[in-house]
This record gives sequence, structure tokens and C-alpha cells, in this order.
Amino acid sequence: MSKILIIEDEKNLARFVELELQHEKYETTVESNGRKGLDAALNEDYDAILLDLMLPELNGLEIARRVRQEKTTPIIMMTARDSVIDRVSGLDHGADDYIVKPFAIEELLARLRAVLRRVQIEKKAVDDTMGVQKVVHFNDLTIETANRIVHRGDKTVDLTKREYNLLMTLIENKNNVVTREQLLNKIWGPDSKIETNVVEVYVRYLRNKIDVPGQPSYIKTVRGTGYMVRADENDEQKQNEAEDE
Repeated sequence: MSKILIIEDEKNLARFVELELQHEKYETTVESNGRKGLDAALNEDYDAILLDLMLPELNGLEIARRVRQEKTTPIIMMTARDSVIDRVSGLDHGADDYIVKPFAIEELLARLRAVLRRVQIEKKAVDDTMGVQKVVHFNDLTIETANRIVHRGDKTVDLTKREYNLLMTLIENKNNVVTREQLLNKIWGPDSKIETNVVEVYVRYLRNKIDVPGQPSYIKTVRGTGYMVRADENDEQKQNEAEDE
């Protein structure tokens, strides 16, 4: 039975969500205060967190940020704000998905099932590759896949989980165009309701981290379609040498 933490100060909404989750055989805990919600999230193990944005004492963005510093528990943010900047801000602070109030309970349940499925898929992928260190070369990028460490030359590039997944997806499809929809499905999951303009924001974040000022960006925009990365002539040779070692 999956354990779900609900952090929501609207009592009627919190009770309604709690009852619906219990009907679906989830085990639930409800907190209406931001600080108490954060304490519960950090001190107990939950399979997912449903998190309101506006809370007394501590807002949802800060809770998500602090949880993400210590745990990978999936977070679905529940918010009345629907602008792109608000959605991106929630994702940047550690949320895995968001849903806009007022929402249909069927949609919330579908999003919850989706993030729980992604966790299981990612866990299996980690278990399958645990202890297997593969080094990927792309131009002057060196990527250690087992521990998700990226270097450009002698510099270590600090990427978030989504930025890393975005980079690897583009490299795995190097010299080919990857559409925004394909990136959205690959990184956020096919069940996610996140819009493609969020992908554009994350591409900008990634460029800011891996590109060198004054030099062409590794990530090329294909107008109206998506993005691609193009390997230099020495890239394949480096990769083949690494795999032969």
C-alpha cells in the first residue's frame, strides 16, 4: 500500500482528497501547516507528496526545495497559479508535476499513478545498472552514467536530474532532431500534462550550464520542431576507445 502525504490547509479540499485516496487503497497523512508538513516529509517515508503552494508558516516552494535536498520522494504541487513562470518555479524547486485548482479528482489520481509508475521504472533502471560505470563522450563533454557526473573539459558541470536526462536524451539521439513532444514524454512521462514551453525553459537552463560564452551552443534549435546536438568528427572515435577499454 502506497503512503501519501497531503500538505493542504484548505480543510474541505484536504478531507476530500484524503477520502478519495483512501477509497483507492492509499494510506494517507494530512498536514495543514507548512512547517509540520515539512517535518512529516523529512522524518517519515512516503511514496508521494501532494503539496499545496500557499500554506501557513512555510510555503510549498520552500517545502519542495528542502525535501529535495534530502529525499527523492515524488511531489505533485497543487496550485491555483497557472502561468508558465509559476509552473517552472514549482518544477525548479523540486516538484515532479503540478495540477491547477480547481481540479477533477480523476486527474489528480491519474497524475499520482503516473509519478508512482515513473519511480518504479527509474528504480528498476538504477538496479539494472548499479555498479556498471559507463563513460560517454560527446565533443569535450565526459559523462559518467552510473553516478550521473558531467564534465566539460576539466570543469564539473552541476546538473539537476531533469537537466541531466535532457542532455542524455539529446546525446543518445545525436545528429537527429528530437521534438519537444518527444522530450516531454521521455523526461516528464507520457502521462504528464506539462506543456512543451517548459521544455524550452529547461533547454535554456542546460545551455547556460554546458555552453562556453562566445562559442556556439551544443544544442541547436530546429525552428518549429525541436532540438538536436551534432557530434564532432572525433566524438565517435573517443566513444569507441572508451568502450574498448
